[in-house]
Amino acid sequence: MSDILHHECGIALVRLLKPLSYYHKKYNTTFYGLNKLYLLMEKQHNRGQDGAGVANIKFDAVPGTRYISRYRSNSRQAIQDIFSRIHSKFEEVRKKDPALLSDANWLKKNVAFAGELFLGHLRYGTFGGNSIEQCHPFLRQNNWMTRNLVLAGNFNMTNVDELFEDLVKLGQHPKEKADTVTVLENIGHYLDEENDRLYYKFKELGNSKQEISPLIAEHLDIAGILKQSSRNWDGGYTIAGLFGHGDAFVLRDPTGIRPAYYYKDDEIVIVTSERPAIQTAMNVPLESIHEIKPGHALIIRKSGKVKEEMIKEPTQRLSCSFERIYFSRGSDADIYKERKELGRLLCQGTLSAVDHDLRNTVFSFIPNTAEVAFYGMLHGMEDYLMEVKKRKIKALGNHVTDEKLNEILSIKPRAEKIAIKDAKLRTFITNDQDRSDMVAHVYDITYGTIRKGIDNLVVIDDSIVRGTTLKSSIIRILDRLGPKKMVIVSSAPQIRYPDCYGIDMAKIGDLIAFRAAIELLGEHNMEHIIDETYERCKEQLEHGIHNPLSRGREMKNHVRMIYQPFTAEQISNKIAQLVRPEDCKAELQIIFQKIEDLHSACPNHRGDWYFSGNYPTPGGNKVVSRAFVNYVEGINERAY
Repeated sequence: MSDILHHECGIALVRLLKPLSYYHKKYNTTFYGLNKLYLLMEKQHNRGQDGAGVANIKFDAVPGTRYISRYRSNSRQAIQDIFSRIHSKFEEVRKKDPALLSDANWLKKNVAFAGELFLGHLRYGTFGGNSIEQCHPFLRQNNWMTRNLVLAGNFNMTNVDELFEDLVKLGQHPKEKADTVTVLENIGHYLDEENDRLYYKFKELGNSKQEISPLIAEHLDIAGILKQSSRNWDGGYTIAGLFGHGDAFVLRDPTGIRPAYYYKDDEIVIVTSERPAIQTAMNVPLESIHEIKPGHALIIRKSGKVKEEMIKEPTQRLSCSFERIYFSRGSDADIYKERKELGRLLCQGTLSAVDHDLRNTVFSFIPNTAEVAFYGMLHGMEDYLMEVKKRKIKALGNHVTDEKLNEILSIKPRAEKIAIKDAKLRTFITNDQDRSDMVAHVYDITYGTIRKGIDNLVVIDDSIVRGTTLKSSIIRILDRLGPKKMVIVSSAPQIRYPDCYGIDMAKIGDLIAFRAAIELLGEHNMEHIIDETYERCKEQLEHGIHNPLSRGREMKNHVRMIYQPFTAEQISNKIAQLVRPEDCKAELQIIFQKIEDLHSACPNHRGDWYFSGNYPTPGGNKVVSRAFVNYVEGINERAY
């Protein structure tokens, strides 16, 4: 993705099912759990570079000793920073007495992070600052083990205002109106209620206060707590929680927007946001890794029992397709195939754009994450040329010669590494004009790969969001090569609507497809559609559903009206005009993936609201209405 776009966070949960001494004996290390957690987080570092956090819980700690440990960091190398700090504690032990590092029981009693239950988090900040206070895991502390709650997740709630008001009505005084804090206190409230219920139940049975605590831990109804807590949630979420006594859960939203995978054997339970991380860390086949079902929670009891329970009735599955196009690592077997197919499906439109002249067309990609789709496009072009070669050979009839055969068989797609991102280039310049000149040099180009004025240049990108990097940098750089025509191909459809479930696209006015539609409305004297859309959105926000989950009236996406008068091709052409620099010499065309082809390539991940406007929850339609009203009123703030 050429535009910088923050997105979903990542989680890694590790539960050791055996005593720590078991891992030292079998694997010759007392850091088995920590090492697995580190590897799982590093293999998902693409999901969060604004910060990270790690929490650990020790089982059966004696009173007076610490059993919950947590480190968070917002440094540039947050994962390394955290684990360096953790291992510094063990280094102190080594200096004191190296033999103690082999004594699992001593380590558990005396050193932090020497426990059985771990939770790691990688943060991409879609909302709020990047201070350490925004880093997960969050911690809700209490003197009773079963009331302690550690929480981390990959989520955005669209109805934080309503959830916040619910807490206030319960008598709470939340310290801030943020979805993480709100969810933490929401779960915490019902955790307290469950503790109270069990306390009085066992007290009536004649148990002493000291006897009651372990009974509460054994009988805690985690599924019931989550059902109560999530009743009014509207958003996309994968939320992981640890209770102080040792139970844990990972809960997924009923639409399956945010991903979650788990692995279990007789030694360990692991939950992550991406499947390849588990395959790498555990060296296990794909078939042994399972997806947490939408609307379900994987509940891991302190006893070691693991069960997947339904918390909310699953709705139509609409998993985020952006995960497949860009966000998740392409090393996942299914994602790799899907991205190649996305590239292949773009071949027909690309061939038309270059008049089927592959002899004089060079193919490339920007950025590196578009490489897999690029391979798919090349394979598609090879398939096309195979048919061309067959026709040409058949047309030779009885006049076949080696020279003619060689000429036909030599036809193949021309692929080059055209642009290389200069990761070392940084600029301290704050002046906008001077800074733009520096940004234009972020990519180095490979000179001599294009015949000036003769060759077409086709460059595939993951997606085009705002178009700013295209205009200020990429198109200018590529134009220096002197192509006759430049075709920018997006493996994603036009991004027309804001996201509200985790991706940093909250302002509709930032989207180049939206700006193109607004320009077209003006050119066709159809500004009345803007006014009508504004009135409908405003009315919906003012008189519609205050809490879309409880009032029963349907929220609609009226912003679709902005795009309805125009074809996708008209909007694509206008986008090309908007991102074309004035000094660009080459002809420019932009091609986008068709939504139906996206669904064909990713049939099990059909969440496409940012392309189609089909939001999977009522809160999504509320957010798009707010985003449009903010745009018309000139309010430069997020829509949620």
